[in-house]
Amino acid sequence: MASLSHSIPLTSWRAATTWSFRPVMTGPLIGGLTLFGFGEGLLVCARWGATPWTVFAEGVSRHTGLSIGMATALISAFVLVLWVPLRERPGIGTIANLIVIAWSLNETVYVVGQHHPLWLRVLLVGGALEAIGLGSALYLTTGLGPGPRDGMMTSVHRHFGFSVVYVRAGIEGTVLIIGWLLGGGVGIATALYAGAIGFAIGWNLQLVGKIVGREEALS
Repeated sequence: MASLSHSIPLTSWRAATTWSFRPVMTGPLIGGLTLFGFGEGLLVCARWGATPWTVFAEGVSRHTGLSIGMATALISAFVLVLWVPLRERPGIGTIANLIVIAWSLNETVYVVGQHHPLWLRVLLVGGALEAIGLGSALYLTTGLGPGPRDGMMTSVHRHFGFSVVYVRAGIEGTVLIIGWLLGGGVGIATALYAGAIGFAIGWNLQLVGKIVGREEALS
């Protein structure tokens, strides 16, 4: 598919290691993660269903008695454990992911609010997908380490050569089904996100690659 990138573009700000931060990486890293959290916040504000991972956390919460926040933290920790056999390397980006996205999401929900007419809710969902897609594309190009969930995507891509587009769609779809079976709440936006986010990331990776870099498979 010519309009989609199936790998991570190589950019001038790409880090040599996941801990080798340079000032030039600040914009792509912080800006990208802020956009990601902004998109997550817009999805919450649309009130048509949460992301598949939140649905999963809701399902775990129902069966364990844990809060959704605690369930989310434990799921993230479990996903990080799965990194070990895949030899995924955490870094500054992994830590920033946990902090910046949460901050941006909370601020977005506070500022935008959650009571909107139908037409605006449609725009919020579309804006959410684009913001998360572009935010992911930007911060992943720094090479400073992905967040827990994105790390699964990049690990499978690197080890097996599968397109990041289809790997992400497969992960989101699997998590959504498990969360739904566990009793998590699913809405229209949840299903749309699961099916479209991989393509949104692929399209934005292509955009970033055309503007500032070139495609190169992760190694």
